Amino acid sequence: MSIEKGEKVPHFELKDQNGNAFNSEEVIGKKPAVIYFYPKDFTPGCTKEACNFRDSYEDFKEAGAEVIGISNDSEKSHAKFAKKYKLPFVLLSDANGRVRKKFGIKKSLLGLVPGRETFVIDAEGKVSFKFNSLDASKHMKKALSAIKKME
Repeated sequence: MSIEKGEKVPHFELKDQNGNAFNSEEVIGKKPAVIYFYPKDFTPGCTKEACNFRDSYEDFKEAGAEVIGISNDSEKSHAKFAKKYKLPFVLLSDANGRVRKKFGIKKSLLGLVPGRETFVIDAEGKVSFKFNSLDASKHMKKALSAIKKME
């Protein structure tokens, strides 16, 4: 089942691109956040999406929000991806797809590709906006707009 608008985000722990443990309770419920799930590091759409979030990262920070990217890629892949594209935000490795499942994200393209979905979470830890589209170019703009409406 998918998490819907108004529902609390489930607690999760994953490793980030530096191999550090990330506990969602350190961010979720403390300040606004954007969690975006994407299919794969280094693919054209995912690179474009990550770079869009990178290029507007200061706007998210100014609004008091954290940006978190999650895919099934390894920590090592995330480290290379973050370094190559100078990504200033956290990338989390959900290698077994457990967190993806907690959020209820379905596969797309005939079940072959992990879904691309973005969640905007308010300071209380509830989903205030969610967006599901394979079109990577729209996620950052919609997320930033939703964050700004919270201010």
